[in-house]
Amino acid sequence: MTDQISLGMPQLPAPAYPADVRARLEEDARAIIARYPDSRSALLPMLHLVQSEEGHVTRTGMRFCAEVLGLTTAEVTAVATFYTMYRRKPSGDYQVGVCTNTLCAVMGGDAIFEELKEHLGVGNDETTADGKITLEHIECNAACDFAPVVMVNWEFFDNQTPESAKQMVDDLRAGRTVEPTRGAPLCTFKETARILAGFPDERPGAVEATGGAGPASLVGLRLAKGEHPQHHRIVHPRGETSGQEGEE
Repeated sequence: MTDQISLGMPQLPAPAYPADVRARLEEDARAIIARYPDSRSALLPMLHLVQSEEGHVTRTGMRFCAEVLGLTTAEVTAVATFYTMYRRKPSGDYQVGVCTNTLCAVMGGDAIFEELKEHLGVGNDETTADGKITLEHIECNAACDFAPVVMVNWEFFDNQTPESAKQMVDDLRAGRTVEPTRGAPLCTFKETARILAGFPDERPGAVEATGGAGPASLVGLRLAKGEHPQHHRIVHPRGETSGQEGEE
């Protein structure tokens, strides 16, 4: 039959890291494991650690995690394939994620994503030929006040337009400095992965850089606490009224 499904050959065991790389990673792994009462709890940061080595979680990286933590490779693979922050194939220096969840989508996120795909010549979860940009659509990043939002290596670029997003990726590919709207300065995806593994970000000013929630979110927080912020109209559901409606 011409349409038979080929099962292929079984995969060979994953190759080991070179001795010098393994020794360096083992030292880092000991520092990570020491944070936890049970070593298997260190698996998530360990996966970020091996991702920082090659830019994605390789079979070699999963083998390393299994051996160091006393797990099976099946247990490690189950976790690595569950969370989308762990890349399973080579990816770019900059992970450009366009929020296409409801509010960002209607505010322009869908348009940004479509134009970036055409501009970069890639589809979802694909990487440009120069290895600089991996494009993907992502779920809500709790920054709805600033919709539409684009994230680069998990740093915020707020209130984007198709034009600003295209300029941003062009600057990244050209090696020009690109500043997030909030938070720490950009670094490469490998460097970001090492920070997510729990190691200090030693760049000057990076730790101090921060960005808070937007005003609408903060009003909602105060309302949830039972406070009644002044100068904000409170609209009640289903047309109900109270003494507070219309408060200015």
